[in-house]
Amino acid sequence: MPSSSRSLLAGLAAAFVMASSQAAGPAPEATTATNPLGGKSSSPAKPAAGAKQITWVELVPPGWDPSKDFKDIDLGKLEDNDPRAAELLQKMQDVLNNAPTNAALNGVQVRLPGFVVPLEESKGLVSEFLLVPYFGACIHTPPPPANQILHVRPRTPVKFRAMDAVWVSGPLRTERNDSMMGASGYSMTAEAVTKYTEGGK
Repeated sequence: MPSSSRSLLAGLAAAFVMASSQAAGPAPEATTATNPLGGKSSSPAKPAAGAKQITWVELVPPGWDPSKDFKDIDLGKLEDNDPRAAELLQKMQDVLNNAPTNAALNGVQVRLPGFVVPLEESKGLVSEFLLVPYFGACIHTPPPPANQILHVRPRTPVKFRAMDAVWVSGPLRTERNDSMMGASGYSMTAEAVTKYTEGGK
């Protein structure tokens, strides 16, 4: 197993820790520029009329534990050329790619902050992108679970770059989409995509 695969395995392990912690309880309380939805802000934003402001934690179905089948595995004991490492890598990726969604949010008008991963852009305008919960996801690190990726199509193309922090608003759908950047469990035709600011103002 090449070192790049070993790094990917370590990255997937980190994604499992993040996903498991979100499934187990609330997100961290700090809200920062690199983690726009770490948790509750000291001055919470007011969602747009008719929109429910949600957290990434709410996208995870209660009780889902992606690490339950991997808790007894010691990654440190797997060598680069161990075929079990490649098999484990594939199993972990399959779990993340098929992460279940929260059916209760299907069709709900929501507002959510995150980072832009462009999928389609032309002349500096993005017409399709993935919204992810932390900086670097899908670009510098392995994709998070599918239930932590939102596939967004703005009604009007927007001028944002990769990893810009934004707010998106619109009807949320539990709809799977596969792209070269990752599998998303949610989709949205966004009515608004605006620059992220602390407190949402």
